[in-house]
Amino acid sequence: MMSDAYNNLAIEFCGIKSPNPFWLASAPPTDKAYNVIRAFEAGWGGVVWKTLGEDPPAVNVSSRYSAIYGKNREVIGFNNIELITDRSLEQNLREITAVKEAWPDRAIVVSLMLPCEEHYWADILPKVEATGADGIELNFGCPHGMPERGMGAAVGQVPDYVRMVTAWCKQHSKLPVIVKLTPNITDIRHPARAAHQGGADAVSLINTINSITSIDLDRMVALPTVGSSSTHGGYCGTAVKPIALNMVAEIARDPETRGLPISGIGGIGNWRDAAEFIVLGAGCVQVCTAAMLHGFRIVEEMKDGLSRWMDAQGYRTIEDFRGKAVPNTTDWKYLDMNYKVIAQINQQDCIGCGRCYVACEDTSHQAIARLVDEASGKRTYQVIQEECVGCNLCEITCPVQNCITMMPQQTGKPYMNWTQDPRNPRAEKVPTAA
Repeated sequence: MMSDAYNNLAIEFCGIKSPNPFWLASAPPTDKAYNVIRAFEAGWGGVVWKTLGEDPPAVNVSSRYSAIYGKNREVIGFNNIELITDRSLEQNLREITAVKEAWPDRAIVVSLMLPCEEHYWADILPKVEATGADGIELNFGCPHGMPERGMGAAVGQVPDYVRMVTAWCKQHSKLPVIVKLTPNITDIRHPARAAHQGGADAVSLINTINSITSIDLDRMVALPTVGSSSTHGGYCGTAVKPIALNMVAEIARDPETRGLPISGIGGIGNWRDAAEFIVLGAGCVQVCTAAMLHGFRIVEEMKDGLSRWMDAQGYRTIEDFRGKAVPNTTDWKYLDMNYKVIAQINQQDCIGCGRCYVACEDTSHQAIARLVDEASGKRTYQVIQEECVGCNLCEITCPVQNCITMMPQQTGKPYMNWTQDPRNPRAEKVPTAA
């Protein structure tokens, strides 16, 4: 058994101890003992075992995956139509028991998905508890295949069902209950509140997003293709990280769920991604797509990077910085209307490509001037300060990192948000000092 050298990464998440916050999410990488053992040998702190269900087990189709590619065929978005485990309940329970006995220091959480009838949950929970597993995760997020059977996202989209099933699990099991939430909903706070009301020990999010990644224009069918047809699947990978971060933050700062432990999921592929989820309130993170694309050994770089960053920042434990960005995350109406930045171009770093000029001239505020030296023909670009609104578009389009920076301006004006702004027809009156 491999020991974990990164002592500052140890966590306790809703009573579950783990040598580090990096867990594998419930998915193909955690489908069987062989995979999980390889993951633990590589250094993962825990796994959420691929979702168990009733017998007979689910039957999967072929093919199952598709992707959206960036440059050099880098996978930026991943889509799947795979269902929960297609192995028997007895076989999964036997393997979970054996792996937990062999790796007592690693977290093993068992994902579950069953019909919305109490007797199914009352029957399976003692069996899971007998394996020695550390907790259960209720899969209320799967967006394909299972919702048609009244499970997965069909439960997660109805707060009353979330509350009801969570309460059943708390009644019939002593294990920590983690509720996995679907992002395919208008307001993530409602099912999170319902889980909290049902007694959930934690929530995990996000599950995958309904998607069709692409169409084969020759065959006129979406990918992945099963015979001559296809269906929507679950989208994950780097592309979903911004959505996941927002939903984690919404739960972390909601007064009704504030303090509820969160396991962050969605597009995590390196230590920095993990740190971003943690500063928004996550107590651990779950990884799937990055492991499927690059293998289990990516966790070593994740642990090393996070540990080194913590040392550099003076953080002794994960708890020292967990949630630190939550107080700085607010509603738009509370942002400072008097804060101002202006773009600044470093002429020494500028390569004269003109991308900032084109973007600003065509689609923004015409705040960049293109100057041409008559003698040499050399082009230079300068910000027209009185026209710049500080939108960041030029900085984003510039191919040279840090060539364009957004410089704060001294306005001499105090903080004023939109609820106080006289330009707001519904502005609130600001009390004056006595």
